[in-house]
Amino acid sequence: MSHLLGRNVFGNPVNEGNVLTKEEAVQLLNDWVINEKLKLHMHQVAYLMRRWAAEREQLDETGQWRWEMAGLLHDADWDRWPDQHCSKIISALEERNIDPGILHAIASHGPNYFGVEPETKMDKMLYAFDELSGLIHAYSLMRPEGYNGMELKGVKKRLKEKSFAANVSREEIQDACDRAGIPGDEVINFIIQHQPSAQ
Repeated sequence: MSHLLGRNVFGNPVNEGNVLTKEEAVQLLNDWVINEKLKLHMHQVAYLMRRWAAEREQLDETGQWRWEMAGLLHDADWDRWPDQHCSKIISALEERNIDPGILHAIASHGPNYFGVEPETKMDKMLYAFDELSGLIHAYSLMRPEGYNGMELKGVKKRLKEKSFAANVSREEIQDACDRAGIPGDEVINFIIQHQPSAQ
């Protein structure tokens, strides 16, 4: 089933800077998402986005929340409306007059599926974190000590095992890191360092 969005422009430029509150965004997520594993994934990606925005982009609190909100809601429609992913969440946020930059990040987190190219750093990091976050979390679940003591080499070994987390596209991970201009090892280490703290 095609998920191509058929457009590259989202929202209205006059809404730049408009965001949901954290409470509103979490409420939307909880209203739309039943699957607890998917909720965890979205919270993990959101936390990674916030930490990257703070540490690597030196963004203020407002900028950090823009990144976090994109991560928090990027898969919000996948659980109940998989055939409308991610047009459903984008339309809902457009109706709320949300910042078009956030909408574009959500729309471009899977360029091969949605037909929207990641352009901004926020777009590119959401694409980079999405697949890797899931694979690294799956790896933590098979380790008796979880994230504790996890190392880059262990993750890279799992990346080479096509049967491990087989639904995670290695090609997309490489593509995302290439687009972001950041070595995959650096992104992996960042996730290992920060993901255990995600709520």
